[in-house]
Amino acid sequence: MTISKWRRMTISGFIAATLSAAALVACAPAAPSSPTPSPAAFLIDRDFADPDVVEADGRYVAFAINSRGGNVQFATSEDLIDWQGSLDDALPDLPAWASPGRTWAPDVSARAAGDYIMYFVATHTATDRQCIGVATSPAATGPFVSVSDEPLVCPIDEGGAIDPATFVDDDGTRYLIWKNDGNCCGIDTWIHVAPLSPDGTQLAGSATRLFTQTEPWEGKLVEGPTLVKRGGQYVMFYSANDYATEDYAVGVATAPAIAGPYVKRDEPLLSTDATSGRYIGPGGQDVITTPDGDVILFHGWDELLIYRGMHSLPLDWEGAVPSLRLPSTDH
Repeated sequence: MTISKWRRMTISGFIAATLSAAALVACAPAAPSSPTPSPAAFLIDRDFADPDVVEADGRYVAFAINSRGGNVQFATSEDLIDWQGSLDDALPDLPAWASPGRTWAPDVSARAAGDYIMYFVATHTATDRQCIGVATSPAATGPFVSVSDEPLVCPIDEGGAIDPATFVDDDGTRYLIWKNDGNCCGIDTWIHVAPLSPDGTQLAGSATRLFTQTEPWEGKLVEGPTLVKRGGQYVMFYSANDYATEDYAVGVATAPAIAGPYVKRDEPLLSTDATSGRYIGPGGQDVITTPDGDVILFHGWDELLIYRGMHSLPLDWEGAVPSLRLPSTDH
């Protein structure tokens, strides 16, 4: 259903998006005049695109693109439901190679040393391409300080690089996953992976291409990778299609090894249509494990496509096959 159709309907209110939603509630078939389910309420009701969440010191910290000025915004929560924002900037100063204004898709994780490492995207001043940098901080909320005057990943001939994500395998090897930003300049987009040094500040090997856009629903690009391991398989969540529209969605690809080959699910796991419009253009996802199970956090548009707030849903598994528990609907 299109956004314009929703605007012509009477909306009964917001559906609460909380972790207490156990499953879809079985309801009697709706009469033809029953209203369409309302868009779900945001957990963070402001522009908070491409969220990344880390558990630190007994609480959760979410990072996102900073559309309010600065580089990286963050919010904190005790329970993944109620979030408190901050006017502080987790990355107050960009490195010498970068220009401000397009600092995207931060990824933060803990290091063995007890501190935190951030991978971020910024504009490479010399080429105007987006590239990936790395910064560290003793605290999860920063301030993070860049470790190098040069970007970590910057394939200019492939359009640059965006959407970094980290994954630590069973043997302790840390990997960086990203997308070459080919759609900036008429080049195919690919999801890549490369091993990192033990401290995470340098690449420790060459990059491997994992997959590109192949499915009709993906449109012209794949991006936003998130890798987890379940049922002995490597499960890659990724976003695809045009982020500025309701066609943006989250897909899943699975492989027996981190370098592939990855087999995609035919249809997206999370999309506007698959959720009957509860989530509009969902994407930029992250997955976090809690005492109550896995949770997927993601952004979605407001009804007018003005800003992207943060949502979450419980994520269930049957072996390496993920499924979502959507909130119940009012009848």
